[in-house]
Amino acid sequence: MQSTRQVALGQPTVGEEEIEALREVFASGWLSGAGPTCVTFEGEFAAAVGTSHALATSNCGSALHLALQVLGASTGDEVIVADYTFPATGHAVMWTGATPVFADVRPDIGTIDVAAAAALITERTVGIVAVDVVGQPADYDELNALATKHGLWLLEDAACSAGASYKGRPAGSLADLAAFSFHGRKGITAGEGGALVGNDSARMTLARKLHTYGIAPAVSREGSTALAVPSFDMAGYNYRMSDVQAAMMRVQLRRLPDLVAARSAAADGYAERLKGVDGIHLPVVLDDRTHPWQSYLVTADETVDRDAVVMALRERGVGSNFGTYASHVQPVYGSRTECPVSARLFATQFALPMHANLVADDLDHVAEQLRDVLADPAVRR
Repeated sequence: MQSTRQVALGQPTVGEEEIEALREVFASGWLSGAGPTCVTFEGEFAAAVGTSHALATSNCGSALHLALQVLGASTGDEVIVADYTFPATGHAVMWTGATPVFADVRPDIGTIDVAAAAALITERTVGIVAVDVVGQPADYDELNALATKHGLWLLEDAACSAGASYKGRPAGSLADLAAFSFHGRKGITAGEGGALVGNDSARMTLARKLHTYGIAPAVSREGSTALAVPSFDMAGYNYRMSDVQAAMMRVQLRRLPDLVAARSAAADGYAERLKGVDGIHLPVVLDDRTHPWQSYLVTADETVDRDAVVMALRERGVGSNFGTYASHVQPVYGSRTECPVSARLFATQFALPMHANLVADDLDHVAEQLRDVLADPAVRR
């Protein structure tokens, strides 16, 4: 059944404020990476997430890589990684030469199962990477206790969790370091971009050096009374965010409370409209965390063909997709770990439209289309 109406799976919320911020950067003449607008954004973002330091990066993958580098992951090490995640998490571990060892996840919210992580610790384990699945934080009190007990570090993959909180503490402040994404489908966005945050000055200083080819960024030499010629003593990377992106991110950060509120209202609207619908289970939100709703993931039960539902919704103009990945089954890793809960979520979860621009009529339409699709015997097993 074709529909002329379209409800996008994801959509950024941008407008005149972002355009005006871009005009100011264009007028300044500094558009490239790690400039004065980036420096200002970094201070504002650190304050927002409750850390002493923030480093604006090209994307979340580069932030994760920098974090793992400064935490000391290297060849021969093992890093325990939450399995249900976009593979950038596991890839970043591989970029250091370490081996990702995937831990199964909680069946309710998809974050790392602490007992499963504990069972994977060996003499080669150096750290744990937790993932805030579509924004809802993992169990950080238990994870920090586990890491401390075994002398490990803990990294928060907060790619989706700007605006989230755990027991009153903001996402980003919950582990030794945290990495955020500002990709176009995230809660706040500059199209691409990311950030690394933390409180350890030595680690964050090293990360800043690595992220600019192994030297201090050019903005630090502005105003020097002598010719400053940097010396390269390490092979770093170009992981910088441009000042153009940083200008957008400053506006997006100011919008963050309103954007989270709008997404939360949409999630509440779905919960009201889809309550009791046969064949699906709605997302679980734990009482001690704030969910920023980067995505709205529904779980199909055993009577429903998830793939058929997604394709039918798309035919009706409703944006939909699978949730995220069970990393351990991806061929690149050659993993020997079994993660049955993650594998089941990978096979059964699907996303409905979620962004801050949804209105009640959109929610009505999506709910109506999903009900109709689920009533079709063609999507039933």
